[in-house]
Order: sequence, then C-alpha cells, then structure tokens
Amino acid sequence: MLLSRIHSGPILDFYIPDFSTQLELPLAGTAVSAGFPSPAEEYIEIALDLNKELIKHPAATFYARVKGSSMIDAGIADGDLLIIDKALEPKDGDIAVCFIDGEFTLKRLALKEDGIYLMPANAEFKPIRITEENDFLVWGMLAFIIHKPR
Repeated sequence: MLLSRIHSGPILDFYIPDFSTQLELPLAGTAVSAGFPSPAEEYIEIALDLNKELIKHPAATFYARVKGSSMIDAGIADGDLLIIDKALEPKDGDIAVCFIDGEFTLKRLALKEDGIYLMPANAEFKPIRITEENDFLVWGMLAFIIHKPR
C-alpha cells in the first residue's frame, strides 16, 4: 500500500490510500491457533488483498500515523498506523479521530448526559470535556490498527 502524505498535525500524520495497485497475498487455509499448536495443514488455499479486507469505504478512508502515548492502554502506540473510516457513525465507546480547537487527537468517545468527553487510554492524560466554546468535529472513526508486535 503506497501512502501519500496530505497533512501533518501535532498528533497524527494523515495519508490517502493508494488503490491503483492490487496485491493479493496468500492466506493459509486454516486458522492459526493462539492456544495449543494444532496439526496445521501446510496448504495455502486462497489469496487476500488487504485493501479489500481492511477498507470498506475507499472514498472515505484515510491512514494516519500515531504520535504520542495517550491511547497506549487501548493497544495504540506511538508510530502505529491507523485506518480511519469517515463513513462510519460515531457511537459511545468508539475510538475516533477528533478535530478540537485546531488540532487532531485520537480518543475514545464517551457520550454522557452532560456532554461529550474524549477519553484517553493512559492514566497520565486527563479526559477532555467538549463544551460549546470548543471548535469540535468527529473527523473519522478508527477501523483498524496496524502495528509491529515488538
């Protein structure tokens, strides 16, 4: 997947997916056990294109690279690549890319009776309460996280 840089902000770098190429990678015909090893068949039965698998709304999907550690306890680390879908509707508890007062941030949405809160997943950061004074927009919803296991 080729990435074209379109915006650099203090929290996220955004990229446009490149759908001009197709890369079908082999997919093992059996599931990989995360428990006890199974007598796995060594057959590759089908191909998988990650663009087709991970991107449901191509015209509304962007990539972003994470800067910072406010979502580390949600499994999102500095340098991770995010797939953001602007066509998805925000719901309570979802992780969203939000634009607040001129900056982008990635937080979990908490929709409460007294308003909207942007909740970090790191005890070192405080929740952000959205008020009428804020310039605020839910820019897109987190669809997938891509990160290295080490």
